[in-house]
Amino acid sequence: MKRERKQPPQNNKGLQKLTESEIKINSVLALKKITHADIKDFTNEERDRFSEIIQNRFNPLRGEEREVFYEKIEAIMIDDTKNQIWESNHLNIMWAISNLIKENNRMPTKAEIASKTELSRQTVHKHLKDYKNSPYHAEYMEQFQIMQFKLMTAILQYGMSGDMKAAKLYLECIGTLKKGVSGNNNNSTNNNTLIQNQNNFIQIGGTILNQEIIKQMSPEQLCTIEGILKTIDIPETTE
Repeated sequence: MKRERKQPPQNNKGLQKLTESEIKINSVLALKKITHADIKDFTNEERDRFSEIIQNRFNPLRGEEREVFYEKIEAIMIDDTKNQIWESNHLNIMWAISNLIKENNRMPTKAEIASKTELSRQTVHKHLKDYKNSPYHAEYMEQFQIMQFKLMTAILQYGMSGDMKAAKLYLECIGTLKKGVSGNNNNSTNNNTLIQNQNNFIQIGGTILNQEIIKQMSPEQLCTIEGILKTIDIPETTE
């Protein structure tokens, strides 16, 4: 006669607690918009489970469904998550615009951008309309401001190596090359300190600085010129 194997006692309390948690989470997910007040009574375990469900539901959504779900959870999203979504949308929209221009030889419509990015037309419209005033845009632009110093250094290096176009661009960027002098709209040689730029040389008064002369300069002379250029601070002129 076979002996019946005893089943381990079930933890009814644990199952009941899990069921209550799922009911609590599902009731919040059923809301049209979720706020912090709706999840304030969640335990740490329930918050983790809730976040996991939110992520699993949001990531695969596209178009209008994604927009609707975003509006549902926007109030409880942390700033870092909002920033990541904004940056993702921004890069996606820029990519779509660039490719659609190449494909159609014209600026795309918002509907075309939405179709290309799989974002809703409302998301595309809102992003294009408000992106300059977005706090995330300010953070995004800080990256370009940091990189401008590296770019200026690269231009200067090319200029000091004899590339006169780079030298001209560098001088224009730092404000050395001017179209005129304050109170005088004449661009002739009336002012010997006016730096005039041409296609292949720079003229300072009666001295011409061209590519061949720069190539003949010693490193010390090039450093001296660079030091002088860095000290120049010409105020903007009034036409």
